[in-house]
Amino acid sequence: MSEAAAVAGAEPDLIARREGAAGIIRLNRPKALNAMTLEMSLGIDAALDQFEADPGVALVLLEGAGERGLCAGGDIRGLWESSKVGGDLGKVFWRQEYVMNARIAKFPKPYVAFMDGLVMGGGVGLSAHSSHRVVTERTKLAMPEVGLGFFPDVGGTWLLSHSPGEIGTYFGLTGQTMNGPDAIYAGFADAVVPSSKWPALREVLTKVRAGVTAAEVKKLIDGFAAGEPSGPVAAVQASIDRWFGHDRMQDIVAALLRDGSEMAQATLKTLAEKSPRGMVVTLKLLRLARTAKSLEECLVREYRAALQVFASDDFREGVRAAVIDKDRQPKWSPPRIQDVTPEMVAPYFAEIGADELRFP
Repeated sequence: MSEAAAVAGAEPDLIARREGAAGIIRLNRPKALNAMTLEMSLGIDAALDQFEADPGVALVLLEGAGERGLCAGGDIRGLWESSKVGGDLGKVFWRQEYVMNARIAKFPKPYVAFMDGLVMGGGVGLSAHSSHRVVTERTKLAMPEVGLGFFPDVGGTWLLSHSPGEIGTYFGLTGQTMNGPDAIYAGFADAVVPSSKWPALREVLTKVRAGVTAAEVKKLIDGFAAGEPSGPVAAVQASIDRWFGHDRMQDIVAALLRDGSEMAQATLKTLAEKSPRGMVVTLKLLRLARTAKSLEECLVREYRAALQVFASDDFREGVRAAVIDKDRQPKWSPPRIQDVTPEMVAPYFAEIGADELRFP
């Protein structure tokens, strides 16, 4: 927290403290939808160090301040500003973030993520790799990075590639929003707990005994769960599998064009708004992730691709159109999928930078 903020009595952007047996990590930038900065990411790592070492902490509980959501992603504006001037925030931020994502996946104590409201991008990385993932009737989870000239990162390619059929390909390329049951079906969450029941569940979680097992925490959460069905996306999986079961974007588009249904036409319209280069890179990353042996392998591949994204005009243009000027009229380079050449895509998969990631 800055000296000025301290004088003013403002709370820090990240609150980490013990409440009973729980180590609480609260993202605390509600006006910015709890978007994560580099400083917050470093603070989460420090909190995990503390909670892992403290025998009195039985589990970790991640939550977001305010009513709007857990986390809308990384601090895109800051990354955009650094990219414009040739800075290195992307390299530093993503290196820190991706190593933390892998750490969360392997954290030795139960890690409960309360995925209420908006959960996007970097917020997915903080929550969907955890051992216990709680969504609500208000959850809106998405990985919309392709609309920014980017791709689903923070281990998103690992998660999406393990969704049923082509569900992950669909969500990764369109950036469409999942509700709570959709998130469970796609493998991003475990239980729907009505938001009205969360305070009571949270209270129970702060009172567990030291050494509580993951199975015991699951049983506690299940006691509050709504038992929601698999969500609306499951009902259309056959169509999604037919449309997105291809390894080239041109073939996906052709399959959608052949289908006269309302959903196919709406999906085409959505894809037309995305970065052609971003979609081609995303599809290749998703296909490679299917044969990956680990989350870490995918994170290394994402990191290499992210370094190229940070230097790209598409990223700066996508952020400009969505976040800076908000005109929603990005001018992609190239503007059409068929104009994306192998030579354009190759740098995203160059074997560089992997030695900068030090996984736990």
